[in-house]
Amino acid sequence: MSEPEKITLTSSDGHTFTVDEAVAREFEIVGHMLEDGCTGSNIPITTVDGKILAKVIEYCTKHVQAGNVEGNEEAKKNLEEFDKKVVDEDMDTVFALILAANYLNVKGLLDIACQKVADRIKDKQPEEVRKIFNVENDFSPEEEEAVRKENAWAFET
Repeated sequence: MSEPEKITLTSSDGHTFTVDEAVAREFEIVGHMLEDGCTGSNIPITTVDGKILAKVIEYCTKHVQAGNVEGNEEAKKNLEEFDKKVVDEDMDTVFALILAANYLNVKGLLDIACQKVADRIKDKQPEEVRKIFNVENDFSPEEEEAVRKENAWAFET
């Protein structure tokens, strides 16, 4: 049995990661590059730093190793637990994972990271959401009151 083809991924801050081609192909953008033959075995990932790229690789490696878990409830549960741990991070890291997953087109990771943010802001008041996302309130008190009246249904608890 032959060794799987290896691909080297280089992060924006110069960290290199050598992964199996199957793992690299989990990054849809890399998969397209490989299919089109427009890249060698060293692929720069210029918009993702090493810390985040390592987490994306960890996620993709686990999913490649797990394969298809349909019908295997224990394997499916283990993969779901792993997914929860991947995004069990501070919000800055989760936001960076979202950006990386979106850029690299790793749909599963994008979904779980976005769900983590959605769960974090669920049932929060606008002021709390602004704080989480570091958004400055640029409404005057009168404008904010008008928006609250116009959308009263959204502020009902």
